[in-house]
Parts: sequence; structure tokens; C-alpha cells
Amino acid sequence: MAMLALALLAVLVPLLGPGAALHGTGEAAAPGAGGTALLRGVLFAALSVSLGELFAGRLAAGLPGVPGERPCSWAPLANAAGCLAALALASVVATGNLVPRDLGQIDLGGLYASRDGRLALLEVNAFLLAALCARSYRPGLQLWPLTAVSLAEALRAHPSAEHGPLTGSLLTLTHLTCAALWAGGLPYTLRTLRVWQGGTEGAALLGRYARVAAVLLAVLTATGVWSTLRRMPPGTVLDQLTTTAYGRTLLAKVLLVAAVAVLALWARVRLGRSGDPLAAAAPARAEVAVLGAVVAVSGLLTALPLPIRWS
Repeated sequence: MAMLALALLAVLVPLLGPGAALHGTGEAAAPGAGGTALLRGVLFAALSVSLGELFAGRLAAGLPGVPGERPCSWAPLANAAGCLAALALASVVATGNLVPRDLGQIDLGGLYASRDGRLALLEVNAFLLAALCARSYRPGLQLWPLTAVSLAEALRAHPSAEHGPLTGSLLTLTHLTCAALWAGGLPYTLRTLRVWQGGTEGAALLGRYARVAAVLLAVLTATGVWSTLRRMPPGTVLDQLTTTAYGRTLLAKVLLVAAVAVLALWARVRLGRSGDPLAAAAPARAEVAVLGAVVAVSGLLTALPLPIRWS
């Protein structure tokens, strides 16, 4: 039931979010903003699941004397979903950033002629390759195509005409990678605890994840603040956080991340008091749910008009 509610939330946030965020701002939504936000959210979720499995699996493998059992991998399915989402987004780029009404409107050859088109094709092919790697005898190889997806997303978010696109792309790449490791690593960690049935090994794994997650949160905060100040100069931040669709959605994301941090701290405290990883399972599961909302809101952010950079 909880998974169904989470899935419903993940669909409703991008579909209904643009209208709610734009209400009263005087800004106009791009055609098909809700669908674009949903597809981008699926892409981010797929990237998080696959990278998170690799990350948490490496954390587990580094612990001495842990059981050899691991939960079944969700990476093949996640990468397939990411490939389909990337393909749908590429079709939007191929019609001039408009929602295609029929196949005749899609100019696939035109994708090679534009920067956005080439990046969209890179994401499709990278997810396809990652899905094949996840099914192979060496699933760790999917790290490389997944890195290509992250890089393509970072470049897409900062066109060459933007002021300082390289700096912006590096910030986005770092932010996206840390977010994917955090959001995707926790579900796999909890699934591993269930397979191991708690115990001292489970406590060690959860504690190790929590320590790394704290570092990831610090990097996320730093890159997020820096990116915000690049889009909204300090003197305009408070105003734009409440009067623009992008600012309102960004504020919602910040509040959700703060809630995740509180839940993570709660789980860490419960783990420290009892030493039983199952005692921290309840706040950790709630953390997963809120992280899912963060991913959905992140997808919504990409479909909204960027704030005007007042000088």
C-alpha cells in the first residue's frame, strides 16, 4: 500500500506541479511541461536506483565477515525504464521541444544536428548499454554508461550560451551524482538488511551508509546553494523563492531535503541507542519515501522556466 501511494505521488507531482507552481506568477508553462517533468523524474529515479545499487553493494562488500546473500537487482528494470524515458524525451527534442502528436512530426535525423539532440541520443544509448551490462556477468560495468547519463544531464542543463556553462555543468554533475547515490543507496541498503535479517553485520552496513550519506548531504547542500546563487543573485533569492515557479519548487525541494535529513538523524540515533538495525528501519523507510518525493520535485524543476537573473 505504501509503495502504491509513493508511486501515485511520483506521478501526481510532475503532472499537477507545473500548474500549481506557475499559479499567480505571470509565467507561462512550456508545452507538455507535466509530461516532460514526469519523464525526467523517471530518468532521475532510474539513475538513482542503478547507481545506488552499485554504491551500496560496494559498501557491503567492504565489510569483513558479512553474509554473501544480496537482494535481487532492480538495475536491469530501472535502466530499461530510464532508456524508455530518455527515448521519449529525445522525441520531444526531435520535434523542436514540442510534444509530438504523431510519428511524422519526429525528425530523428535532426537530433544529430543539435547539441540537445546529441545529448538526448547519448542518454538513450547509455541507458541501453547500462541495461545490457546489468544483465551481464560483470554488472559493475554499468557504472560507465550511467556516468555518461549524468554527464549528459549536466551538460543539457547548462547550454553553451549560458554564463559560465562549464562551472554550472560541474556543479550539476556533482549534485546529481551525490543525489543519486544517496537516494538510490538507501533502498538497496534496507533491502540488504532484510536479507541479512538485521544482526551486527546489518548494523555495520547501515552505520557505514549513514556516515557516507552525511558527506553526500554536505556536498549536496554546498552545490545546491552555489547553483542557486548562480541562477538567483543573493539580493533576489528571497523574492524569487516565492514569486517564481522555479523558486517555489526549489523551496519545496529544500524543505523535503531538510525533512530527509531529520529522518536520517532520527534513524542514526535509534541505531546508536539499540545497536539493532531493525530499530532504525521505520525512520529509514520514511526517508526513502521522502527521497522519492525529492526525485519527483527535481524532475519538475527541469520543466519549469528558469528564473530571470537580475543584475
